[in-house]
Amino acid sequence: MQSRSPAPRATGRPRSAAADAAILEATRAALVELGWSKLTLGDVATRAGVAKTTLYRRWAGKNELVVDAVAELFDELRLPDSGSLAADIQGVVLQFAAILDRPEAKSGLMAVIAEATRDDALRARIRASIVDRQKRLVLEGRVRAQARGELPAEEDPVSASRTADLIFDMVAGAVVHRTLVSAEPVTEDWARGFAQILLLGLTGTRPA
Repeated sequence: MQSRSPAPRATGRPRSAAADAAILEATRAALVELGWSKLTLGDVATRAGVAKTTLYRRWAGKNELVVDAVAELFDELRLPDSGSLAADIQGVVLQFAAILDRPEAKSGLMAVIAEATRDDALRARIRASIVDRQKRLVLEGRVRAQARGELPAEEDPVSASRTADLIFDMVAGAVVHRTLVSAEPVTEDWARGFAQILLLGLTGTRPA
């Protein structure tokens, strides 16, 4: 009787999207209830209903897990189509501030930024998971404004990329400082004034 060779087995298990979602949701819940300092991977695993080893297969440690949990919140940001660049900027600023006002975003973001001052790999993860992913809003808004004739087209891709970086840094820096450092509210009036100042720098003219 001729023997048959066993079929090759796949190495490792495919990641479960449901498990990932449960873990990130549990991380945000733990941030609200416990804060960053008391959050542990064991507690997150219990809340998510998964084995602790499941977390370690996906994340190297607490910092990386918190970055990804917070990054999902910022993925909720949407660029409104309000008819003008000024109104679009106001809409994004108000959304951004509302997310930063959530306890899980506030405690998680402040903690990992502090940790990243001593950890280059963590800083790179924050940049890839949060900063680079949200620059899409700047690119989308600029293309839309150029189509409306509100901004001139930029032919040089290097210059266009630098401009996008600068716009993102101005928006993110101002809102983070206002909400997390100064602990002041981002009101509609504040967002409107900020948009006017930003557009004055971009176009050289004050929006109507």
